Amino acid sequence: MKKMIAFSALLMLAGTAQAQHSHGHQKGPNGGEIQDVAGVHAEVIVKGDTVTLYITEEGGKPSSTKGYSGSALVAAGNAKETLNLSPAGENQLSGQAKQAISSKANVTILFKTAAGKTGQIKHSVHGH
Repeated sequence: MKKMIAFSALLMLAGTAQAQHSHGHQKGPNGGEIQDVAGVHAEVIVKGDTVTLYITEEGGKPSSTKGYSGSALVAAGNAKETLNLSPAGENQLSGQAKQAISSKANVTILFKTAAGKTGQIKHSVHGH
């Protein structure tokens, strides 16, 4: 319940989130679509039970996620789970679900950069 309250609060903050836009279906180094959001390039990868957000600068240079925070709402049918996303590796935010994420799931990611900018990304797992 606390996670859902925290996610709801983060959703309210998303009202001030910077708009996202795609790079014309440009693929990132990990195979996901690159999106501009909150002043960074973001690439979402969902594999098994893990949601990973890769952060890069213009030109694909990895950008540190130190000081970043985030969450992901994974929804498939009536099943919903909120994951905390934590810095992992050089340029990642990552969170793990209780079980494998369905290929029919939709994932909404909310994150905050170290500079305090907020961003939101919506990602459909199918076809990825």
